[in-house]
Amino acid sequence: MEKVPMTVEGFAKLEEDLHRLKSIERPRIIQQISEARAHGDLSENAEYHAAKEAQGMNEARVQDLEDRFARAEVIDTSKLSGTTVKFGATVSLEDEETGDKVRYKIVGDGESNVKEGKISITSPIARALIGKSKGDSAEVVTPKGPRSYQVLKIEWK
Repeated sequence: MEKVPMTVEGFAKLEEDLHRLKSIERPRIIQQISEARAHGDLSENAEYHAAKEAQGMNEARVQDLEDRFARAEVIDTSKLSGTTVKFGATVSLEDEETGDKVRYKIVGDGESNVKEGKISITSPIARALIGKSKGDSAEVVTPKGPRSYQVLKIEWK
């Protein structure tokens, strides 16, 4: 069973989502199924079929989250340090072509959100940055073509 690295915040969010699906969504869907059954003939009952489909999707999501929960390797990034980029690092970069500056925190797969500045450890840019130090350049193949970034700063938060 392969471990899935995640931050403390990512694990807490996973736990919260799992709790919500099991204790709020599951009972709500069961109630919808019960109400739809009361309408009679199930073979032509669209509400019943929609509720059963919602139940299937919810249960699939619960299974997925439970699997990630069981395989989670929680890493407290505030206790990490070093001079090279690795999981948990917050990296400030400069696009060597345009001069644009960006800042990313390298997190687990399930917690990435580019709008919040969090990129997955398996993303092309994170893979290119792993092992780099301040001042190093990293070549990244993006959908818009190859880009080159210089590492300006590595922080641990």
